[in-house]
Formats: sequence, structure tokens, C-alpha cells
Amino acid sequence: MSALELSLMLRVQVFCYTRAMRGLGISLIAVVACALAVNAQQPAASIDLPEGARTLLHAKGDGVQIYSCTDSAAGAKWTLKGPDAKLLDDSGKAIGTHFAGPTWKLNDGGQVQGELLGNKPSPEAGSIPWLLLRAKAGTATGSLAAVSFIRRTETHGGAAPGTGCQTSQDAGKTVQVPYAATYTFYTEK
Repeated sequence: MSALELSLMLRVQVFCYTRAMRGLGISLIAVVACALAVNAQQPAASIDLPEGARTLLHAKGDGVQIYSCTDSAAGAKWTLKGPDAKLLDDSGKAIGTHFAGPTWKLNDGGQVQGELLGNKPSPEAGSIPWLLLRAKAGTATGSLAAVSFIRRTETHGGAAPGTGCQTSQDAGKTVQVPYAATYTFYTEK
């Protein structure tokens, strides 16, 4: 093999090698970018109301969030059982209750249950998140029959404790954590 042939062969091999490596590198970068995109934390759904929603009722919730210690393969953890709170008007008068479901029931018999649409962390540490819920189909009755959305904001407290539920021996324990929040009920039109 002549020196010219050898030189040409080396150039072809280097060209093919560097081109293949470049392609492999680009492919590797694409795979990593896709993996990062798939595993990236999705932003929480917004608690913004749809355009045109109007306030029907504004109430303060004052009570407790009830947690039960549950044991699973992942370990013991606090699980929300539900709230137990009074609903208060602007003057502080009790106008209803809020309990598991989640359900809101007024003293006049009006009632509605909600389904989660979105949430946002509370700006206050140790407080439950702010929520936007849609009225569950067929559950809005009486004075709350026109409710389409419920939003929980201005939360204070209510988050699950960081201790007391570490092992399977803690399973079955319950704890009530005081909280307060603002609940606003909206109609779509």
C-alpha cells in the first residue's frame, strides 16, 4: 500500500469516526434533554378562575385538618382524612360547616362538594396549599346550587406534622391540626 493510499484511508477513517462521534454526541444530548423534560416537575395547575366567574359567597373556615398515620410499603406517613371546620361570615357568625368530601354545608341546607382543579403552595410555612375546586356534578343544592367553583386562599396552619408518624407502630394514630382559610364560592356567569 502506498503512502498516498494509506494517507487517504486514514483521512476517510478519521472523517467517518468524527462524523459518527458527532452524531452519537448529538443523539446522547437529545436523549438526556428528553429525559430531563419527562422527569421535570410539572407546575401545579393554576388557581386562577375562568373568565366571567362571579363571587357568590365569601366565608372564613376555622377548624382543624384531621390526619391519620398510615403504613405502606413506602413507610409510615400522615394522610389527610378531612377538615372539620366552621364557616363564618364577615361578622364572625357561624353560617355552616366544612367537612370531608370536601363538602361545604350551610345552615340553611345549601350544600356543595368539590373536585380539585389546581393548587398552589401557601406563602406561609406550615400552612396547607391554596386550592381551586370545581363543584362536583349533581352535588350543589339549595343556596349553593349555582356554585361552579370554590377557591381556598389565605391559609394559616393545617399542614401535617413532621413528627409522630415514623414507624408502622404509629399506624392508626390521628392528629388534629388547627387551621384557618378563606373560602370563596363562585358562579360561572
